[in-house]
Amino acid sequence: MMLLAALSLSLKPIRDPVAVFLVILAIMLVAPLIFEKFKLPGIVGLILAGVIVGPEGLGLLERGSNIILLSTIGLLFLMFMAGLETSLDDLKDNGDKAVVFGLATFIAPMVVGTSAMMLLGYGWLAAVLVASCFASHTLLALPVLGKLGIMRSSAVNVTLGGTLITNVLALLVLAVVVKAFEGELTLGFWLFLIPALTIYTFTTLWGVPKIGRWFFHKFGHDESAEFIFVLATLFVVSYIAGLIEVEPIIGAFLAGIALTPLIPQLSPLMNRIQFIGNTLFVPFFLISVGMLIDPLVLIREPKSLVVAVVMIVAELISKFIAAWVTGKWFGFKFPSTMVMFGLSIAQAASTLAAITVAYEIELVDRTTVNGIVAMILFTCIASPLVTERWGRQVTTAEKNPQSDNQNKVLAQRVLVPVANPNNEDNLLNLAIILAKTADGTVLPLNVLSDREGKVSSEGRIQQRQLLDTAETLAHAANATVETIGRVDDGIDRGIVRTAIERDASLVVCGWKGYSTYQDSFFGSMIDNVALQLPIPVLIARFVKPIANTARVFLAVTKRQALSEEFPQTLSIAKMLSNELKTSLEVLLVVTNKQTQLSASELTKLSADIVIGQLQGNFIKEVSQKIYKNDLLLLPVKTLEARLRNRSAVGTIPEAIARSHDNVSVVVIHFPLSG
Repeated sequence: MMLLAALSLSLKPIRDPVAVFLVILAIMLVAPLIFEKFKLPGIVGLILAGVIVGPEGLGLLERGSNIILLSTIGLLFLMFMAGLETSLDDLKDNGDKAVVFGLATFIAPMVVGTSAMMLLGYGWLAAVLVASCFASHTLLALPVLGKLGIMRSSAVNVTLGGTLITNVLALLVLAVVVKAFEGELTLGFWLFLIPALTIYTFTTLWGVPKIGRWFFHKFGHDESAEFIFVLATLFVVSYIAGLIEVEPIIGAFLAGIALTPLIPQLSPLMNRIQFIGNTLFVPFFLISVGMLIDPLVLIREPKSLVVAVVMIVAELISKFIAAWVTGKWFGFKFPSTMVMFGLSIAQAASTLAAITVAYEIELVDRTTVNGIVAMILFTCIASPLVTERWGRQVTTAEKNPQSDNQNKVLAQRVLVPVANPNNEDNLLNLAIILAKTADGTVLPLNVLSDREGKVSSEGRIQQRQLLDTAETLAHAANATVETIGRVDDGIDRGIVRTAIERDASLVVCGWKGYSTYQDSFFGSMIDNVALQLPIPVLIARFVKPIANTARVFLAVTKRQALSEEFPQTLSIAKMLSNELKTSLEVLLVVTNKQTQLSASELTKLSADIVIGQLQGNFIKEVSQKIYKNDLLLLPVKTLEARLRNRSAVGTIPEAIARSHDNVSVVVIHFPLSG
C-alpha cells in the first residue's frame, strides 16, 4: 500500500480524452478476463482496477465530470436492466414475498445499524442516517445472475421487488433526517412528497406502457427509433424522479418495469440494450466506484478501521437476518436464501450519495465517510462472490429437465418461410424466441418456383435480400441462423422438402386470417404444407408487433385438453409467455352436452398454471374473453381437417380471426399421430 501511495505521487493524471478512454477500454477488456480465469467474478476485477488507476491509487485517471457522467449513466442502466428483468406478473406472483423481504431488509439494518452506531457514540440522527445506508443496496451482482441464467427465479424476483421497497424507504429516511437536522421537517414536506411519489409511480407504470405500445406500433419497423425511444424513456423517467426529490435510480428501475412487457427477453432490441449496458456503461460505473475508494485511509486513520469493522459486521448480520427470515418463512432453499443475501449486501452509489449529503451538511464526520467507503469496498467484492458461489446451485436446483427437454425437442430447428417483407419481422421474431429458448437454430427459407419457366434474375436478387434481412435480424438477437434459398417446382413442395431435408422440428408460417388463401402470404399452400408435414406448424396472423403483446391467451376444447398434444401446446404457450414477459391465461371451453372437468383433473393437466373452465359455445366464450393486445393461441389437428374436408387452420380459428381483426392469432397445427 505504501508503494501504491509513492507511485501515485510520481504519476500525473492522464488528461488527453483519447488516452483516458483507451485506458478505460483496456481495463474493461483485461480485468474481467484475468479475474474470470481465476474463477472470480469479472466485476470484482473492474472495481479493483478502478481502485488502482484512480486518484487514491496510481492516480492515472481523475474522477472528473466525464467519468461521473458515464458512471451515472452506467448506474441508471444497471437499475434499468434490473427493471427490464422484472416481470410485473412475477412481482404480483411474488408480491407478498417481495414486501416481506423489502421490509425485513430495511427494518433489520435500521435496528442493528442504529444500535451499533449509537454504541460508538453517534447521535440519534447520525446513527439513523448511517443505518439507512446499510438498509439500501445496489444490485451490483446482477450481471452474474444473467450469466448464470437465474434472473427469472423466485429468489431473484423477490430480491428485485424488495430492493425497490427498501431503497425507497432508505431514501425517504435520508430526506427526513436531512430535513430534521436542518429544522425543516414540516407538514408541507410530507404533503408534497407522499402524493408526488404516489402519482409518479402510478403514472410511470400505467403511462409508459401505453405510450410504448403506441410508439412500437407506429415505428416498430425502425430499429434505431426503438432503441432511442427506450433510452429517452429511461432518462425522462429518471429525471422526473429527481424533480420530486426521489433518487433517479428508483426512476430507472420503474422505467425498466414499465417497459418490460414491450421488450421480449430474446428480441434484438433487448440484445442491443444488454450489449450496450453490460459492455460499456455498467463497466464505467464499476470502475468509477473503485476510483472512489481509498484503501490507505484505514492506515492513516486507525479509528476509521474500527468504525469500518463495526459497519461491515452490522451490515452483514442484518442483511443475513433479513434474507434468512424471508427464506425460512416462504420455504426457499438455502442457496436461494444466500443469493438474496449476496445481492442485498452490495453498497455503492446510493450509499455514497447518502453519506455525501450527510457529510456536506456536517451531520457526520470524515471518519464516518471513510468507514462507509471501506464497507463499500468490502461489500462490492463480497457481493458478486457470494452470489456466484450460491447462484450456481440455484441454477442446478431450479431447472425442470422434463420441461427443458420438451422445449428443446420442439424448437431445436425452427423453419420459417419468408416471402412478404411486411410480416417477415414478426414471423422471424416468433421463430427466434422459440429457437433461443432451446438453444436451437432458426432456418429462414425462401422458395422460388420454376414451374412456369426459368427463375428471373430479379427473383434471385429479391430472394437474397429477404434472406439477408432475416439473417441480420437473427444475428441482432444473437440467435444461431442458417439461411436457405431454394428453387423448386412448387413453393409448398419446396417448404415441405426443405423441412424434411433439414430435419426441422417446427415450422412457422404466415396467414391473413381468412380462407381465401390466394391473397394471403402463402396462398392455398398453407393447407398443403401443414397437411403434408409430420411436425407441428405454427400458422400466425400478426396485426401488430409481437413485442406489443400484453397477454398470451390459450383456448382449448375438452377434446384438445385431454389429447396427447396438450402438453406441447401448453409448452409453446409458456415459452411465449415467459419470453414476451406477459401473463398467460388458459381457457378450457366445454360444450353444453359435455361434463366439466373436476378440479383434480384440471390440476393434472397443469400443476403450475391455473386453467379456467367455461361451458358454452367455443367461439362465443373465447370472443368475450380476448382483447386487442392479446396473442391468441388455438390448437388444431390434421385428423379433424381431413375428416371434415376443411382447411388446415380449421373453421373455428378462422371464424374467431375474421371477427377479431385487431387480435394476433397463432394456430398450432399438429400432424396426424400414428
